[in-house]
Amino acid sequence: MRKSLIVYLNGKPIEIVIRNYSEADIEGMIEIQRISFPPPFPSELWWNEEQLRQHITLFPEGAICAEMNGKLIGSMTALRVIDEQLQGNHSWESITSSGYITNHDPLGSTLYVVDLCVIPELRKAGIGKWLMLSMYEVVIHLRLARLLGGGRMPGYHKVKNEVSAEQYLQGIIEGKFNDPVISFLLRCGRMPVGVAEQYLEDEESCNYAALMEWRNPFIN
Repeated sequence: MRKSLIVYLNGKPIEIVIRNYSEADIEGMIEIQRISFPPPFPSELWWNEEQLRQHITLFPEGAICAEMNGKLIGSMTALRVIDEQLQGNHSWESITSSGYITNHDPLGSTLYVVDLCVIPELRKAGIGKWLMLSMYEVVIHLRLARLLGGGRMPGYHKVKNEVSAEQYLQGIIEGKFNDPVISFLLRCGRMPVGVAEQYLEDEESCNYAALMEWRNPFIN
């Protein structure tokens, strides 16, 4: 994959490139993490070289990045899973092999999102949405059934004593609550299919995540 497009930041047009990342981009991919998740976020939770090499080797089609003026500014990673891997409750660690995607199944009909990240200074330019739309193109290109992933619900901790996680998610859909992550995913065309408990160690989300999918409109 490689495509050029124009995004707007503060009303000014910026040309970016969305493409697959390669081994030559490993340093730049780790730099995205460093900028996006500064201390006190633990650096051991950033992508490491071995994880990135696994992404590139096992499923290069699911390893994409955004670039501006030769500098990496965002990335998105996914793997393919089969339905059996999704039965019952699953966590981010179990479904992504702790980010190493060693459980990637080339026969899987679901493209599962591992990570989506854009550097802070460009988050208002719509690059995250373009990365998401580009991953939809991967779904179509590979003739997969859908894209699926767990979305953090960082606003849930504010109302956890008033509503359940499922009620919070429904409240976002009905416009009662506004959540920065789930509302973004809805704007990208993702639809909720359930709530996962103990999905990710995340105090703001109370360890919950909304499972949200985008179905391939060209596959019944």
